[in-house]
Amino acid sequence: MSSAQRLLQLPARQLIGLAIAIAASVALISGAWMWSQTPDYRVLYSNLADKDGGTIVQALNQMNVPYKFSDGGGAILVPSNVVYDTRLKLASQGLPKGGTAGFELMDQQKFGATQFQEQVNYQRGLEGELAKTIQSVASVQSARVHLAIPKSSVFLRDQQKPSASVLVNLYPGKTLDRGQVNGILHLVSSSVPELAAKNVSIVDQNGNLLTAQAGTDGGLDPGQLAYLQELEQTYTHRVIAILEPITGSENLRAQVTADVDFSQTEQTAEIYKPNATPADSAIRSQQTSEGTTTSSTGAAAPGGIPGAASNLPAAPAAANGATPAAAPGGSTNQNNATHKETTVNYEVDKTVQLKRSPVGALKRLSVAIVVNQHKVSDGKGKTTFEPLDKAQLDQITSLAREAVGFSQERGDTLNVVNAAFNQAEIEAPTEVPIWKDPDNISFAKDAGKNVLLGLLVLYLVFGILKPALKKLLAEPIERPELVELADETDTVLSPALPVADNLEVVKQIARDDPRVVANVVKGWVKSNG
Repeated sequence: MSSAQRLLQLPARQLIGLAIAIAASVALISGAWMWSQTPDYRVLYSNLADKDGGTIVQALNQMNVPYKFSDGGGAILVPSNVVYDTRLKLASQGLPKGGTAGFELMDQQKFGATQFQEQVNYQRGLEGELAKTIQSVASVQSARVHLAIPKSSVFLRDQQKPSASVLVNLYPGKTLDRGQVNGILHLVSSSVPELAAKNVSIVDQNGNLLTAQAGTDGGLDPGQLAYLQELEQTYTHRVIAILEPITGSENLRAQVTADVDFSQTEQTAEIYKPNATPADSAIRSQQTSEGTTTSSTGAAAPGGIPGAASNLPAAPAAANGATPAAAPGGSTNQNNATHKETTVNYEVDKTVQLKRSPVGALKRLSVAIVVNQHKVSDGKGKTTFEPLDKAQLDQITSLAREAVGFSQERGDTLNVVNAAFNQAEIEAPTEVPIWKDPDNISFAKDAGKNVLLGLLVLYLVFGILKPALKKLLAEPIERPELVELADETDTVLSPALPVADNLEVVKQIARDDPRVVANVVKGWVKSNG
């Protein structure tokens, strides 16, 4: 009889038990496989507004990306292998939008809103837009802007200037330099009409007032500070570059401090030299005048014929130089003299000097150099340090002077010190054992999952299913008691007799010899157990 036939001849109870065992094995193997394939979840976004969280969850469902929540719903987790891809896809949809509302509040304006409500929504929208813009700065995680815009008045004396306050929440380990603070300061002041920069206050999450650091306090601005640092680094690199070939890179330390004058001054001077001789002076202008002077003496008393003729001036001299006749009624005595005047103006010897000092002029240099002592080995593995001699120190000092352009008139200082460096012994990096290597640990976890799954499958197949099937499908075993019963009954039972007659024969045997029947039943019980 084949195995399939024997399987079909099994009792219903045994078939049901076999089916349940096979189903449980399949479920156990499937669960183990799913457990081995469970992805590692990482944070996609945290500290989201409720509106943004709902929108992101809806987008994840549309993209068929599995997710779960942690930290009481404050963070959304997705499989680690799709974190960055999911962020890029959500960013293309403009998510997350952030909890700060901007001018989109004006799009939600309801019909019948009062002028006060419109003004409040406009101010809220302006605050939100400024906060979003400030959050674009790399060091700023979030920002809030509060504007105090007074109500306009028709009276000039009652007008008040607006003011603003900005709270910035910086990323851990990040700071805002003076230039960034000034940028935020002028950004806010330029976005609100009549808002002066001095009326804007910027505070970080720790309560530090940042606008005080950006004010005019007599310090250096970022540009001047950067120039000073670059100048000092340039001189330091010059010293190191020229001395390292002599001392070695590990045996030299140098530092240069520069005193730079960033003030801008302008001076104008006019210098006049003493008067020079006319022959050495330049003529600026020259004017000459020449003419004749006429004088009259002994003039007669007025007389003559009354009328217009006596009131007219004297007639001009005749062409031949004769004196014209006197007017009737009087006589005149005239004297003529010739004169010449010359006026010469000389240039003034004047010098005008305009001196304008350059911004960032170097006033003084201070150079400090430390040179390690010479290392000497005795050939037995012992090392000692010996100071450099005077000639070597003089050589180092001379080279350093030339490298920085040392000037005694400027007041520069140079100090070279020879001392033994206190250098700690460099320990070799500790090798991480194989069993502590993170990569090996991750690989071992994955391999362990797969090996455990394989062992479980082998145990279920060869340890449970195969023995059960083998036992169920095994050939029936001949039992002595059944053979004895058959031998005893064969002599009296006949196939030709009806079943009822044979049954009566068996009953008679049971009554006559109960031992045989007991042995048969006992064998059945053992075989089923």
